[in-house]
Amino acid sequence: MPSPRVHLPVAVPGWDALRTELQVPGPFPPEVLAEADAVQPTLPSADRTDVPFLTIDPPGSTDLDQAMALSRTAGGYQVLYAIADVAAFVRPGGAIDVEAHKRGETLYAPDERLPLHPPVLSEDRASLLADQERSALVWDLQLDGDGELVGTSVAKAIVKSRRKLDYPGVQADIDAGTATPDLLLLKEIGIKRLALARARGAVDLPSLEQEVSADGTLSFRAPLPCEQWNAQISLLTGMAAAKLMLDGKVGLLRTLPTPPQDAVDSLRRSAMALGISWKADQSYGQVLSALDPHDGHSAALLNLATRLLRGAGYTAFDGSIPEITTHSAVAAAYAHCTAPLRRLADRYVGEVCVALCAGLPVPVWAREALPTLPEEMAAADHRAHSLDRAAVDLAEAMVLQHRVGETFPAVVVEASHKGGTVQLTDPAVRGKLDAQEPPLGQTVSVRLTEADPQKRSVRFQLA
Repeated sequence: MPSPRVHLPVAVPGWDALRTELQVPGPFPPEVLAEADAVQPTLPSADRTDVPFLTIDPPGSTDLDQAMALSRTAGGYQVLYAIADVAAFVRPGGAIDVEAHKRGETLYAPDERLPLHPPVLSEDRASLLADQERSALVWDLQLDGDGELVGTSVAKAIVKSRRKLDYPGVQADIDAGTATPDLLLLKEIGIKRLALARARGAVDLPSLEQEVSADGTLSFRAPLPCEQWNAQISLLTGMAAAKLMLDGKVGLLRTLPTPPQDAVDSLRRSAMALGISWKADQSYGQVLSALDPHDGHSAALLNLATRLLRGAGYTAFDGSIPEITTHSAVAAAYAHCTAPLRRLADRYVGEVCVALCAGLPVPVWAREALPTLPEEMAAADHRAHSLDRAAVDLAEAMVLQHRVGETFPAVVVEASHKGGTVQLTDPAVRGKLDAQEPPLGQTVSVRLTEADPQKRSVRFQLA
């Protein structure tokens, strides 16, 4: 599920209390900043600066974890995927390392981004910025003509990104027919990987992202096609990493249990009630991936489907294969390894994979940390999700606080005997509906009865 992103002025009523409530990290301690300024990275001897890597990120991003170079081969495609070498800058047990374990991942707060690592590293010296030589973990992924992975290797090397691109610009070039050959290959490979994912039953919820701008405007945004294609390269790498670690019987997987059959059956009954076709031979992933989130009935089913995706976590193993090895939404074994600037676990997965691929022992510092990483990452994920949701709740209440009593058209996306949830289009708000068994998936008129920034609460009644 996409996480909401909120950008509001610093002087937001209730933000200080929210920061305290969720134990949001403050500024980096002086010793962490001092170590980041002084550290001299351990650089690899291999040189891949001849490879024309490029990065694609949201506009304005400077914490660039990944760079890619795509080419066609006689049998299919080659994907070279460079991942920022954070371990080159982090001394195990040092001040940066200790602080990163406390934070777990980068947080996105109403007034600022709270990075996992000091900005001098995450946005400069370790970031894969254009025209800068950087140490990276270079994944060499060989695909056949259908986009299936047929060969994997990863090793450290010096790289230099040639172009810093953003999603809107890439999509505009592709739509206009002016895209470079490598961007057309991204589309070609991305489409094939999406088809493979759907064939194996992977779940790709086409949900709308809820965004809040600096002026307090709320809107829903559908991800661009190029974002989905780019995500497939990251997923491909995560699946390759998982296979390496499972073959080596050591590592850290991102896992999600298969949802119980009664939960899938319940979703199928909801689809029937909403008039959504679900053929007997279709998996729930295939049905959900084809839905239009702008449609009221589809939005309701997508909202209900999130219940099937609960329980994601990290599984560490060493010496034997764990009981659960797959991520049911990916429909394959999978690992987080492509965002080490923003997520703690990825640094460890990368180091394990480099060692396994080279036939070398896994670094002791990485191996010894594996057992505690699942709990650390679970705490970090919980804090990040809580902050995302609380920040949006706060923004919604702020935007609507002077409109109590007004009526709005809305779609019922959740319903029970205790009440429901409605989704407005303008403004882009989701709020509680005080009504018994509201008509799921239907467009209704609702009256705003509460918009309280202090409680971060928005409530409606049927008008």
